Amino acid sequence: MSKQTHAFQAEVAQLLHLVTHSLYSNQEIFLRELISNASDACDKLRFEALNNNALYEDAPELQVRLSFDKNAKTLTITDNGIGMTAQEAIDHLGTIAKSGTKDFMSKLSGDQKADAQLIGQFGVGFYSGFIVADKITVETRRAGAKPEDGVRWISGGTGDFEVETITRAERGTSVTLHLREDALEYANTWKLKEIVGKYSDHISLPILMEKEEWKDGELIDPKDESGKPSTRPALCGPAPRKTSPTSSTPTSTNRSAATLKPR
Repeated sequence: MSKQTHAFQAEVAQLLHLVTHSLYSNQEIFLRELISNASDACDKLRFEALNNNALYEDAPELQVRLSFDKNAKTLTITDNGIGMTAQEAIDHLGTIAKSGTKDFMSKLSGDQKADAQLIGQFGVGFYSGFIVADKITVETRRAGAKPEDGVRWISGGTGDFEVETITRAERGTSVTLHLREDALEYANTWKLKEIVGKYSDHISLPILMEKEEWKDGELIDPKDESGKPSTRPALCGPAPRKTSPTSSTPTSTNRSAATLKPR
């Protein structure tokens, strides 16, 4: 499928304006909502795989990953859950139930803390990403689909969005937020750690972040076996894991990633 441009449903456009303006002072809820969506996608895969175990492909361990790129000013939330087809991306990200929108807006009280609790209840949590981002890129592939059936969805949160077919080896979904200038604090290891600990402790899946290794005060690229200082943008690092009495090194099941929130 070549690149196609679609208009947001009128209710979505209204909701985008409402969310980005009425919840602006409680920005950090966006991460709670996107991690929750990622967890739901993994739950859906687990359910569908009960009748079709092949949907796990070569990655049976379900997880959520966070990474950021300070230079590019991006934050990415990735899951290896059920993923979406092109039509599902159009339907799920471009439209919402009119009744749900009406109910959501009718319950807004003007109390931003209270209103922030409503956003996930009405299935509109994805749009909270626009509180901190001026553009969102979603790349996804449904479990069981061919790599060439991957999908890229892009929107600036205004009147329309673009959808095109891409090749994506991994199943699941990556949501990349192109952060606003006043939201760059979220491209920070400890800020993300704080938010995950505050809002996502109930998530049953492991939440992973790339390791940060330092030498002589400079960040080392974990992919650089020579140990030379990296010129690559720093990626989000781990929160410390509990260690055994005989070891001072946090344990991890993955060499290139550490667990921010264990299973």
